[in-house]
Amino acid sequence: MEGVGGSNSAATNATVDQWRQFSRLFQAYLDKSTPHTVYRWIATAALAVLYALRVYYVQGFYIITYGLGIYILNLLIGFMSPLVDPELEPSDGPLLPTKGSDDFKPFIRRLPEFKFWYAITKAFIVSFLMTFFSMFDVPVFWPILLCYWFVLFTLTMKRQIMHMIKYKYVPFNIGKQKYGGKKSSASSSSSSGSRAD
Repeated sequence: MEGVGGSNSAATNATVDQWRQFSRLFQAYLDKSTPHTVYRWIATAALAVLYALRVYYVQGFYIITYGLGIYILNLLIGFMSPLVDPELEPSDGPLLPTKGSDDFKPFIRRLPEFKFWYAITKAFIVSFLMTFFSMFDVPVFWPILLCYWFVLFTLTMKRQIMHMIKYKYVPFNIGKQKYGGKKSSASSSSSSGSRAD
């Protein structure tokens, strides 16, 4: 009997070792993908199109799509929100600059871009896999779900935009910021260099 128990524990240990090796390899690929933001989002967009085609082809699984939409909306709110909400912690003073004379404080998201991308990608993969099981195909009238999701999206985004206006922050930074402080000295040095010639 000890031989049977020993072989079971050896098989379990081998499985655990394989899982750990797979986890390390997966984490290594995730770490390598971190700086490639555009390619990551292109892959996720392709996955979203694949999911949409699957739902369109089978003409079902609308409740999964609705749940996916609500989940993505929740992630989007986390992505667009500051790490510390000024409304919730007024005792420490404003964390975001409210006047031109305030010090520059960078916008730190509650949900960082990489975690936002990773959560959305996982959600699309799980939703896609769920479309292969008929028990998740609950019959619903999808136009009502779609209208309700658009109303929810509009109200949520309106509240988020009002919060952004009230505390004067923009959660998106496109490109590197350029400052015009040295422009006059650079132009004067170039003009003096041309006079020397």
